[in-house]
Amino acid sequence: MSSITCFAPGRVEILGNHTDYNEGFVLSASLPYGIRVTGSKRDDETIRLSTHMGGELLQYEVSAAAPFMRSGKWYDYPLGVVAALREAGINVGGFDAEFVADLPSGAGLSSSAAMEVSTIMLLEKLLHIALPGIELAKLCRRAENEFVGMQCGILDQVSSLFGKQDHAIFLDCRDNKVQTVSFPHDVCLLLIQTGVPHALVGGEYNERRQHCFAAAKSLGVPFLRDATSAMLSASSLPDLEYRRAAHIIGENERVLQTLDLIARGDVSAVGKLMNESHQSSRLNFENSTPALDLLVEIAISTPGVCGARMTGGGFGGAIVVLVERDAAAVAGDDISAEYERRSGNHARVLNCDLADGALMINGYLS
Repeated sequence: MSSITCFAPGRVEILGNHTDYNEGFVLSASLPYGIRVTGSKRDDETIRLSTHMGGELLQYEVSAAAPFMRSGKWYDYPLGVVAALREAGINVGGFDAEFVADLPSGAGLSSSAAMEVSTIMLLEKLLHIALPGIELAKLCRRAENEFVGMQCGILDQVSSLFGKQDHAIFLDCRDNKVQTVSFPHDVCLLLIQTGVPHALVGGEYNERRQHCFAAAKSLGVPFLRDATSAMLSASSLPDLEYRRAAHIIGENERVLQTLDLIARGDVSAVGKLMNESHQSSRLNFENSTPALDLLVEIAISTPGVCGARMTGGGFGGAIVVLVERDAAAVAGDDISAEYERRSGNHARVLNCDLADGALMINGYLS
């Protein structure tokens, strides 16, 4: 059998921070950067995985029939997908897979989901199975929740699978309905890395999740998606639960407001909501960092910028900047230079048009 190649992009969360596991709303987009995997089936039960990381070739080999053990290493993500498929009753068998990434890791752009989605796309083609996109996303989420140990929602996997060029992705995390939304052409997104990687499996993400569930229970609702600002104002929640709930409720409201603003072409108002989102992350959800705060502060004072916020789970990583397209190149250079001057860290700037989701690039099955 000839090899096939699949590609899965990373994602940028435009608005909707930590709302997915609260059954709320998210606005995201696929990036033009991601992970490419080339692979083929084997005649034995061996799984061979390889990738280049930091200039070094990393390889791992395991029996497809053996129980997998979580290692905390990069290959947990593809092995988690294999485990999820096996639990779904799909026999995977042996295969080779080589991963190549142009998506920065540790930047909060979901390189983990891109690896999961590229793996499941490859295996879907190799095994001649056909599953709806949302089912592929659920299996990848299961891999991350149950095997990797990261209790994320479904945002990252959906964003990698359902992207459409020049469109944002609106996801209702209760019924998993996905809608693509045409994005204004006179603005674009800059992704700017702090140079400080994030790491979410360590506990902060799962801790915030528990805070949200506790706040929902105190408010008497199934999830914070079901709460309103008025309900929160009338409550007597402890300070920590109150602030966590305020962030999630506010984020849901901001996402819905943004859909209307995009339809009307009011990008200035969208930018203001992004600024509000970041301040809520900083004060209410406490998942920002000094480096992220500094980048946002510099960005929103830069000519041509409509708004900026941290993107992804937080605790390091990158910010997303909504900027007038004609001003994007100069704004990116100015933000990076000022950040380096004030922090001593180098900020990598990626100019990102909204891209298509995962796809098979080439391959011939026999």
